[in-house]
Amino acid sequence: MAKNPNTKGVIAILTGGGDVPGLNPAIRAITIRAIREGYQVIGIRHGWQGIIEINPDKGADNSDHFRVLTEEIVNKAGRTGGTFLHTSRTRPSHVGKERVPNHLKAKYTGDVNDLTPDVLKNLDFLGVDYLIPIGGDDTLSYGVRLYQEGVRIVAIPKTMDNDVPGTDYCIGFSTCVTRTISITNSLRTSAGSHERFLVLEVFGRYAGFTAMLPAMAGAANRCVIPEYKFDMELLTQLLTEDRKHNPSRYSVVLVSEGAMFEGGEMIFQEARTDAYGHKKLGGIGDLVSSELRERSAKYNNGRPIDTINQKLGYLVRGGDPDAIDSIVPMAYGNLALDLIMDKIHGRLVVLKNGRYDNMPIEVVTSSKKVVDVEKHYDTKRLRPQYKSFEMKPLFIMTN
Repeated sequence: MAKNPNTKGVIAILTGGGDVPGLNPAIRAITIRAIREGYQVIGIRHGWQGIIEINPDKGADNSDHFRVLTEEIVNKAGRTGGTFLHTSRTRPSHVGKERVPNHLKAKYTGDVNDLTPDVLKNLDFLGVDYLIPIGGDDTLSYGVRLYQEGVRIVAIPKTMDNDVPGTDYCIGFSTCVTRTISITNSLRTSAGSHERFLVLEVFGRYAGFTAMLPAMAGAANRCVIPEYKFDMELLTQLLTEDRKHNPSRYSVVLVSEGAMFEGGEMIFQEARTDAYGHKKLGGIGDLVSSELRERSAKYNNGRPIDTINQKLGYLVRGGDPDAIDSIVPMAYGNLALDLIMDKIHGRLVVLKNGRYDNMPIEVVTSSKKVVDVEKHYDTKRLRPQYKSFEMKPLFIMTN
């Protein structure tokens, strides 16, 4: 692609992994600021998949893989949820034979292939001076790889689970928590009408923040999280007692999708894995619901207690961003441009202790961000614990 000689350079943006509310506001903020500062902006479509699909051969049609962004384009999408650039769970360093683009099949014939040489070639073909990937630790881990290969990367953290290391906040988390509280409160009327347990499965593969924060805010009596294997008998006893003491005779538990029974492992929908080796989670809420019905009679004068069982999933992922997921992405986008204007790269923009900042991008792969069970989770009561909020960050336990 011919570079516009009248610009300071080319900035490319991509979104990878799951969609969340807040991605479009981030793209909008980057694009508007960049254009006004004199840069050209390209949106890579379909995340890392788009960059490996680009064919630099003369005459090849790449219109489905990238687009030049304008203020008009981003303004139209900037207040909406999802990502208008689309997304994928693609890992260019580990591409299965069946996923190799047609024009590269003769070159890459292994069962798993590293297409990084062609990613670099395609970035050069597009004339990209800076690349801004927006994603979770999986998406950004490949950003670390490209930075090590010499690409100028400035990364923005995004994930409903809020588990990217180095930052207190990831785009999408606030809307997820807001929706979880709202949906839980809506379902209380049914739980109370039928005097049942309300079991809600929420996001959280390895980190339980999306269960902990709503429970701390009063949405649930109990929560079970990936960081601590829970005793099903104890959970049944606690929820039965909660129900007994509630005048409307119901109780609520939030179940992280990655939560595990004591002595058990994660529950998966299928054996197939994505590009980052993750199996599709789902089913722990169903099992908890079933176990509660089976065990509850023991604590309820011999009468089993029925459940309302709901997997929240895409209900908290779809739709428009809330206030925080409109403001933080705007700030993150401008932070990224601040770094680029100062010719700084290899950084992750972050929120730390209530202040915007940036960290070395390698922080993404250097550690794991999970709930500190000893500090924040009461293993005897299966719920968040807290003593003092003085000088704590906005989301209490997420730094």
